[in-house]
Amino acid sequence: MKLHRLKQTQEIPIGIEDAWRFFSDPSNLARITPPEMGFLITSPELPMEIHAGLIITYRVRVLPPLSLGWVTEITQARPPHFFIDEQRFGPYRFWHHQHHFEEIAGGTRTSDIVHYALPFGPLGSMAHALFVRRRLRQIFDFREQALTDMFGTTASPSTAG
Repeated sequence: MKLHRLKQTQEIPIGIEDAWRFFSDPSNLARITPPEMGFLITSPELPMEIHAGLIITYRVRVLPPLSLGWVTEITQARPPHFFIDEQRFGPYRFWHHQHHFEEIAGGTRTSDIVHYALPFGPLGSMAHALFVRRRLRQIFDFREQALTDMFGTTASPSTAG
């Protein structure tokens, strides 16, 4: 099994408590997911804030017109600093997604670290090279832009005046 890693960091101009409230509310995930993915939470009830042990079910379009069920579990949560979701059922052979939040001057640094593996051995490796890696990058780029549109950006030291 080939394990892949994706990491993305972004600074947003909101406090760590506000960042935690936004990211730990499962209903906000659709707001930062590309619309063409047809992302839909199918869990009958969800709390306003995630917690360890929470199971969340979704439908997600992996390739038009193919939608799949996806089940994740929040395996760890330490408000307001991090939580981890892991796939229990879905399109990946392995999915482990860390969400980290760090208070910085002017806001919060968010970091996503995803370790993932595809099923189907050599066919999965080929799919990764042909489109999965690029598609995941597009999803996280969309997320970055959506967060910038919602919250703005922090002033970097080189541009702060």
